[in-house]
Order: sequence, then structure tokens, then C-alpha cells
Amino acid sequence: MEWMAWTWPTAAFFGVIAALLITFTVLAVRFPETPRHGVLGIETTRGDRLFITLLGSAFINLAWLGIVGAHQPYAMLVCLLYAAAVFRWV
Repeated sequence: MEWMAWTWPTAAFFGVIAALLITFTVLAVRFPETPRHGVLGIETTRGDRLFITLLGSAFINLAWLGIVGAHQPYAMLVCLLYAAAVFRWV
């Protein structure tokens, strides 16, 4: 499959996403939760907050590439802060 850009960072990215999905599935089965209202004013569960975090992180990384263009590991720090905020207040 030469047409695919499977590098170690790409494989690690998808591995982390798969691990997150498995972890959140196990958490949902073992520790069911009731949806909560956050600053968005909608009911969210852990899975909803994970989706919001992943979607927002994609936009943060795209904006970082467009504005800064380099030093992508610093964008990951911004994404981690964003994720902490989403899981705390959304």
C-alpha cells in the first residue's frame, strides 16, 4: 500500500484514538453516568465531550498550521488545555 502515508506518527495517532474509544466504552459500561449541563447549555456525556474535544483539537491544529506553520508540538499543549477545559466545564 504505497499510496497511504502510514508513518509511525500516523499509526500512533490512530492508536491513541482507538485506545480512547475503548477506554470510554469500558468507562460507560462500568460507570454509567447521567448527562450534565455545562456552559453550552446542552446535555453532554463523556463521549460527547470527547467528540467535542477531538473536533476542536482538529481545528486548533489546522489554525496553528495556517498561522504559525511550524512547532506543531506546541499546538498539542494548546489542545491539552482545551481538552481539560472541555471536560471540566462543558
